[in-house]
Amino acid sequence: MRILLVGDVVGKPGRQAVAHLLPELRAEYGIDLIVVNGENSAAGFGISPKTAQDLFTAGADVITTGDHIWDRQEVIPYLDEEKRLLRPINFPAAVPGHGHHSTGKVMVVNLMGRTFMRVDLDDPFRAMDTLLDGASKPSVVVVDFHAEATSEKQAMGWYLDGRVSAVVGTHTHVATADHRVLPKGTAFVSDLGMVGPMNSVIGDEIEDVMVRFLQQMPSRLRVAGGPVRFNSVLVDVDDETGRASDIQRVDRIVGGD
Repeated sequence: MRILLVGDVVGKPGRQAVAHLLPELRAEYGIDLIVVNGENSAAGFGISPKTAQDLFTAGADVITTGDHIWDRQEVIPYLDEEKRLLRPINFPAAVPGHGHHSTGKVMVVNLMGRTFMRVDLDDPFRAMDTLLDGASKPSVVVVDFHAEATSEKQAMGWYLDGRVSAVVGTHTHVATADHRVLPKGTAFVSDLGMVGPMNSVIGDEIEDVMVRFLQQMPSRLRVAGGPVRFNSVLVDVDDETGRASDIQRVDRIVGGD
């Protein structure tokens, strides 16, 4: 089984790049499942029912999110309706939506870290213990761990090694080069990166971000333009044992010279 996991999609440029690339990547690599992080797909902050549908139409099978999931009020009732759109599983149990979704032999889990994150969440390590020790689950389990600290992401990878098929980090919008299959068969990478403008600061207009750093004043952040960097990883998994055999980066540039 081949699973493509795509980094944080930033605004309209990111959605357009996903729509352009996913069909050809699915055909080129023989991909069985595509998981896309869409929490910044609506003008760079949050996700709406419309932008979620754009990603599904483009070819995403499951959409994960993170700390920006509540930025758009209109998505809240949609989370209960659309089970393929996930919010982190370690939010309090009473909040809307679902933290995992199973399709065929694959369970996709959305998880969020606590270190340097401005959200008070349940322990992600124990949340995974509860999920994995609970009811029966498919043989293949893929985790999008939306977290800031590289140390927390790497710790989660080792904690879940041999218990899930893949742990991939999201949130920083900066792709890391530490992709590998851990000793017990779990594919890991600290951060997938993003699908967003490359001439930017993590997807936003450079000048807008500079105002915040140089003046320490709040300012509007606009999604940048220009060529788009598409970051993702492709994971090969034995769909009977759930063990990963390979993880490779699939990165592209869309638009520009």
